[in-house]
Amino acid sequence: MKRIAVLTSGGDAPGMNAAIRAIVRMASFHDIEVFGVQHGFAGLIRNDMQQLTSRSVADIIQRGGTILRTARSAEFTTEAGQLKAIEALRINGIESLVVIGGNGSFRGAVALLERGINVIGISATIDNDVPLTDFTIGFDTAVNNVVEAVNKIRDTATSHERVYVIEVMGRDSGHIALAAGLAGGAESILIPEEDYSLTELCQKVIRGYQKGKAHSIIMVAEGYHPPGVDKVESPGIYVGNFIREKTGFETRITILGHIQRGGTPTVIDRVLASKFGAKAVELLVDNQGGKMAAIQGNQVVAVPFTDVFRNQKEIDREAFRLAEILSHP
Repeated sequence: MKRIAVLTSGGDAPGMNAAIRAIVRMASFHDIEVFGVQHGFAGLIRNDMQQLTSRSVADIIQRGGTILRTARSAEFTTEAGQLKAIEALRINGIESLVVIGGNGSFRGAVALLERGINVIGISATIDNDVPLTDFTIGFDTAVNNVVEAVNKIRDTATSHERVYVIEVMGRDSGHIALAAGLAGGAESILIPEEDYSLTELCQKVIRGYQKGKAHSIIMVAEGYHPPGVDKVESPGIYVGNFIREKTGFETRITILGHIQRGGTPTVIDRVLASKFGAKAVELLVDNQGGKMAAIQGNQVVAVPFTDVFRNQKEIDREAFRLAEILSHP
């Protein structure tokens, strides 16, 4: 193998640059050239790529986002779009592709795999919702960003004795809300994977105040769906208004939004990304396409895409139970 390409797809995640750096430098160790594709699968269709060297990836390990940029591509979902992408790889003499992203990105990877392209996946999404890997690149940084915000909100919450509802990202999963809620000492955590009565939530808030609590912090995942209610645009706003109406307490709502995605990646994300990037190149050198680099029990392993799509990432039920116990008023 003499030449490979790498692209980032889907939402950006802190640590993607560290993974790109590891791919380029591990490939250089094996005398393999690396081309970076700009703007994900959309850029691949347009043949928008440049060679990356050890020098071109210097000083990016600490940067958030992705130097390769990322974009959605409706065209790539079509046969014509996929054939254009394959032609771009052929023109540049590229034999294999590394796709850095989440579940949606891996569907694109599999589409190329089924057309004969050797593809390796690296799981990078703040949502941590990719099956068969304990953690994904970007999750730890996102959780730390949320906890930092909670720490600041807690200061003003204590001063004003209010209920603060904080809505966090995660798409259809509650991994960010659960981890940040447990680490930030939230009084209640609302996630898609657990049914939680809002009436019981209000009763818990009232009991807390009766026992002298100065404030309450409620963590809500953006994918949370209030029981018995049609889909709401913002579960955080819905929950905040519900608490205000049912308890009469002064309530404030904070939607953290994309601030969770930004900033320099944590040590954990930099190390994980470096290991994943190196593993991806090793798999390609060993001609093991169609797999994703994953971490299981502190070991970096290769998981077939077929297994990834057959499974679903479960929430840590023990952590959820622990958060409930530790938040008891």
